Amino acid sequence: MDRFRRWSSKSTSLLTFGIVFATANSIFLSNPSIAQTKITSSNQLLSQSTTSVSFSDVASNYWAAPFIQALVERNVITGFPDGTFKPDQSVRRAEFAAMIQKAFNQNAIRQLPAGGFTDVSSSYWGASAIREAYETGFMSGYPGNTFQPNQGISKVESIVSLTSGLRVTSSSSQDLNTYYNDANTIPSFAVSNISAATESSMVVNYPNVRILNPNGILTRAEAVALLYQALVKQGQLQPIAANAIAANYIVGGATTPTQTAGNTGDIVAIASGNNSFSTLTSLLQTAGLVNTLQEAGPYTVFAPTDAAFAALPADVLQQLQQPENREVLIKLLRYHVVPGQLTANQLSSGNLETFEGQNLNVQVDSANNQVAINNTSVVQPDIKATNGVIHVVNQVLIPPDLTGQQADNDTDDTDTADSGVRPGRRTRGGSSYIGVAGNIGLGGETALGEGSFGVISKIGLTRRFSARPSVVIDDDPVILLPLTFDFGPKGTPSVAGRSLSVSPYIGAGVAIETSDDAEVGLLITGGVDVPLGSRFTVNGSANGAFFDDDTDVGIMLGIGYNF
Repeated sequence: MDRFRRWSSKSTSLLTFGIVFATANSIFLSNPSIAQTKITSSNQLLSQSTTSVSFSDVASNYWAAPFIQALVERNVITGFPDGTFKPDQSVRRAEFAAMIQKAFNQNAIRQLPAGGFTDVSSSYWGASAIREAYETGFMSGYPGNTFQPNQGISKVESIVSLTSGLRVTSSSSQDLNTYYNDANTIPSFAVSNISAATESSMVVNYPNVRILNPNGILTRAEAVALLYQALVKQGQLQPIAANAIAANYIVGGATTPTQTAGNTGDIVAIASGNNSFSTLTSLLQTAGLVNTLQEAGPYTVFAPTDAAFAALPADVLQQLQQPENREVLIKLLRYHVVPGQLTANQLSSGNLETFEGQNLNVQVDSANNQVAINNTSVVQPDIKATNGVIHVVNQVLIPPDLTGQQADNDTDDTDTADSGVRPGRRTRGGSSYIGVAGNIGLGGETALGEGSFGVISKIGLTRRFSARPSVVIDDDPVILLPLTFDFGPKGTPSVAGRSLSVSPYIGAGVAIETSDDAEVGLLITGGVDVPLGSRFTVNGSANGAFFDDDTDVGIMLGIGYNF
């Protein structure tokens, strides 16, 4: 027996690491619910329908992901050696010429004079692309016979370039104020080109579909979006699926609601008269809220498009329309309505109380004319109604304490699913993860009570319970094996216009001290998980281990990678 108790610290460390990683490995390899991923959203379906091109800085739900995917596959644009795409990096004129060269095959309409541009040598990396972009009519030079290849290209210049090279013209004059809140900032030389591109659904505006920002420098994400839409216009690519997030930002697209001067009627009349709100209108009727939103009000409605509802799991949308879930549906819809009429200019960063009695967090970026609600973008503000105003959002807003969690991405959040154990699943507190942490010892004689570092993990078992095996690394590691009860996420008070989602948990289990005189003691734990996007979770926990000779307490702060 003594032989088994006198482990070396090296052997113990290897064993403890093995426990954690073997547990995670078994989840990935043997659990059919992970190995055979269930399709739960239109974006997931889109990403699985083609060969995936992965960049560390482009998440699957990134607004421009489908544009990037398609153009990388066509070799129009590539990533960087470090595995990134750098979607927010500015595009230079030479780079845009290179993209044009790879994307299109237009006939030359003119010839570059002998000697070319004075600032583009024959040995310059982009000389061939610049020549072709000029001769096919996409791009021109500047006075003094220069091209300025390293100068950033503005969005309006890129749209003028594409419409000129592809010979896209407008069939009728359009009031660009109908589409763009900043139409007055469009340079006069570009008005006809912007009109033609708008009519052809070639313009993509993120994050607000009504803000063109014509004079801003084009980013790589914006460039691929414009090029994709131009290729759609040419019949070289299929249009983005109407239920994809990216479709919300295509000006004049089927899923982008537009408001004309002739729009009249109450909120329900406008919603029911717009094909982009057919799901919302149907749900309002099911919930019996139509009459309420036809009253004098006034109301401010943050209205999800059909694409936003389509991003929810299909069975969730069906469950919300069942009679037994009517109260949940009412709660969900009332969370999108605020008393009073608040136009985009009247919104300010902070909290707004909804008719549901819970707050929405508003984030206003005045410099860029952008508004976000609970980190969801307002893609079209200020659709005026006789009894209020509608702001179009690109995601369904979920109340923090929505009972039953029908609208959560985990479609198994029913009472039946709660009783089944599915290791590695998402709980109501968030995703499962594995990561690293620092341990702050507050007293005791083991690694837990002293300063050290550790490996942490969360393995969801049911919607409410998780196993959280962790290892505190030191000369004599301490293994923590708690079972925790996970609470649903709660919003924190707004700080600087931002609010965090915090999911607390409490639990108990055993702590194993692995010195020569190994001990097993009672473990009490409690902590919080704070998601950082879809990939990472920040964790903070307090752990108390009760051994025969002493009590050890430590606080662990770490970050986990979600799986």
